[in-house]
Amino acid sequence: MSQFDVSERLVSLTQLLRLFHLSVDESTGAILTAVVTTNDVHDGEVFEDLLDSIVDAIKEVSADGAYNQSHHYDALIERNVTAAIPPRKNAKIWQHGNCSVPPHPRYENLRAIRKQGRKKWKKQAHYHRRSLAETTMFRLKTIFGGQMRSRNFDNQAIE
Repeated sequence: MSQFDVSERLVSLTQLLRLFHLSVDESTGAILTAVVTTNDVHDGEVFEDLLDSIVDAIKEVSADGAYNQSHHYDALIERNVTAAIPPRKNAKIWQHGNCSVPPHPRYENLRAIRKQGRKKWKKQAHYHRRSLAETTMFRLKTIFGGQMRSRNFDNQAIE
């Protein structure tokens, strides 16, 4: 089962932005976990909360470049999960291959991108399945609308 994370901005009646973070099973489109935050919380700050909330085994995580941080990769390594997270275009390898440490998945992604190109890497890593999570978010907004009706943050999180 693969997981994806989507964050989408929802506007409340008081016009404060709320971020809606999802993890979605790409094979069924089912939402596994959801977290609502204020707009001052970065996507990466809820990453491990989303992972910890998932009960089933995870094989692969596809996420956008906001999750291209070493502690996110480390959290995935702990869970024995494959990461399909594209590094920034100007990303550098922090630790080179002549070290005695096993290769980090981020560096393997970087080397694959340098060797075959970003477009081929995305296809080989199944990165484009991340769009299925975006489709789930679109379905939610189509059904429920893009605005929240509650004024209180706790009620908005329940909504």
